[in-house]
Amino acid sequence: MTVESTAARKTTRRSSGTKRTASASTSTTKKTSTRAEAGPVEPELVQLLTPEGERVQHPDYDIDLSVEELRGLYRDMVLTRRFDAEATALQRQGELGLWASLLGQEAAQIGSGRALRDDDYVFPTYREHGVAWCRGVDPTNLLGMFRGVNNGGWDPNSNNFHLYTIVLGSQTLHATGYAMGIAKDGADSAVLAYFGDGASSQGDVNESFVFSAVYNAPVVFFCQNNQWAISEPIEKQTRVPLYQRARGFGFPGVRVDGNDVLACLAVTRSALERARRGEGPTLIEAFTYRMAAHTTSDDPTRYRRDAEREAWEAKDPILRLKAYLENEGHADAAFFEELEAESEALGKHVREVVRAMPVPDHMAMFDHTYADGHALVDEERAQFAAYQASFEGGEAE
Repeated sequence: MTVESTAARKTTRRSSGTKRTASASTSTTKKTSTRAEAGPVEPELVQLLTPEGERVQHPDYDIDLSVEELRGLYRDMVLTRRFDAEATALQRQGELGLWASLLGQEAAQIGSGRALRDDDYVFPTYREHGVAWCRGVDPTNLLGMFRGVNNGGWDPNSNNFHLYTIVLGSQTLHATGYAMGIAKDGADSAVLAYFGDGASSQGDVNESFVFSAVYNAPVVFFCQNNQWAISEPIEKQTRVPLYQRARGFGFPGVRVDGNDVLACLAVTRSALERARRGEGPTLIEAFTYRMAAHTTSDDPTRYRRDAEREAWEAKDPILRLKAYLENEGHADAAFFEELEAESEALGKHVREVVRAMPVPDHMAMFDHTYADGHALVDEERAQFAAYQASFEGGEAE
């Protein structure tokens, strides 16, 4: 299974032998329903690697990585995409109840995830599979909840990576409170909170902005603006670029090319360092695109045009870094072949582990509701046991 989009593979690539200074681009304007036909308006953002794989400089953000680090970022994105593709296939085959794909958002997640220190703490939504990869969470542990066999599958404190949060925006409040706590403890670590453009309209997110600003909490808010809140386009969410909202709460905001892994790494690293120095929160808007459906229960063809998706395929985050690696001589055919084999092995491993996941004891859901038990829970347990016993064989399938 390939990890690259076929449409983006046709993109003509330019040589990246030397760096150049990025020119200023125009700000985003309000789009209409025919925005795909008219062509996208390029926003002003931080970019270090163009869609053609050309390295550029930015006056405020730059980064110097070794060849091995660059290859590592590419490997992270490829394997994350392969895992994501396998999870989507498993859902289509009936092995998972639901799946939220990260396709197209690999650079935003890997770049920001690799900016973290081990002692930093992450509060994700339900789509941060790439960040989980960076934190060392076994990818198969992400699938237990979507298969319905557990409530998360990993210990958050083992990797400083909180359980997935389905409720929109609530994790930003949890992140802010945690950040306020570590500040009181005198620690120099930071917190990274993820949410999407749709969640930016939630009250919880705005309340977290208020508290983090007032208490100078060491938290970085990382908004993956993938242009669509399910079927609602970004222009139905805000009249100004999302990163500019931070100004009204009293802390800085920055918009980064969410398909540029180098820029995401540089901007997030800078924001985390600022938080550790006691300078308060930062809002990062990663301007990216959700290439797949919102979840596997969604049909994006009902509300967005193919031309819009094709335009974003030309900005594929994996292809642009591959172009840079090839043009600079940092990776050869053997490297890409070995990685392709590794990705196929990962896909096979994921399939085998998911299909072998044990079915949990149906009565276990009553065991940890209260620490010391409760009469009402005991009554519900007995009723459910009787219901199960009413089926032939003693249990419902």
